[in-house]
Amino acid sequence: MGFWEAIWKSSVLGVVQGLTEFLPVSSSGHLTLLQRVLGFDMGDGTMTLINIMMHLGTLIAVIVVFWRDILDLFKKPFKTLLMLIVATIPAGVIGLIFSDRIDALFSGPDGILYLSVCFALTALLLVVCEMIAKRQKVQKPLGWGSSVAMGVMQAVALFPGISRSGSTIVAGTIAGTKREDVAKFSFLMSIPVILGSFAVEVFGIIREPESVAGFGTSGIVGMIVGILLAMVFGFLAIKLMLRIIRKANYVWFSVYLVALSVVCFSLCAAGVIV
Repeated sequence: MGFWEAIWKSSVLGVVQGLTEFLPVSSSGHLTLLQRVLGFDMGDGTMTLINIMMHLGTLIAVIVVFWRDILDLFKKPFKTLLMLIVATIPAGVIGLIFSDRIDALFSGPDGILYLSVCFALTALLLVVCEMIAKRQKVQKPLGWGSSVAMGVMQAVALFPGISRSGSTIVAGTIAGTKREDVAKFSFLMSIPVILGSFAVEVFGIIREPESVAGFGTSGIVGMIVGILLAMVFGFLAIKLMLRIIRKANYVWFSVYLVALSVVCFSLCAAGVIV
């Protein structure tokens, strides 16, 4: 891969990864769409490693914003830490068993059609969430019921197009949990998910080092650019999302996702993407 090609591809992926990891629009859905529409070969060794490292950029953003809350996890009685561990289990189990099948499904000939359906489902979830949130008069602190519900929805979000942050926030809101608690816990839940996906992909590279044999200077520079952009835009997305959750205003994200769903369906129906 050429120098400037690595730079512009990693720049686009860094911005998209940073924004969509935390806004309720599905980062995996956007990356899948980019791969198919713009011809980003995520299977190429250089782009694969850059994509892995950009997840670390978004992880840094979470740590910068929530470092105090992360430290508090390790203080007695460790209730929030235990809830976080339990909430991570569904996604971990489902991911280990079905991740290859899900990847094959969305990379297949009908992948964009499935993506269209999932974007539309996320839009519907956000509309329902806003309606419920604005009618709630009493909100309770985060508990085991809401944390488990958020964990289950995080597992559902393994399907590209189903937003991880959006679906977990919906679950917490429907459970009647305080919006601030839902937001904080949703973002903390991203830490083990990002670390887990990073570890799995790094393990894959260790098993097949030839997959990144062509990683050179252009790849290194592109990786640095991608990490920095993912970190900066991830930070901005978290700050924006915290404000949005307080007001429970998700309508514009729903509109965007419906439009994106229509675009995906149209591209598929017109035979532009096969």
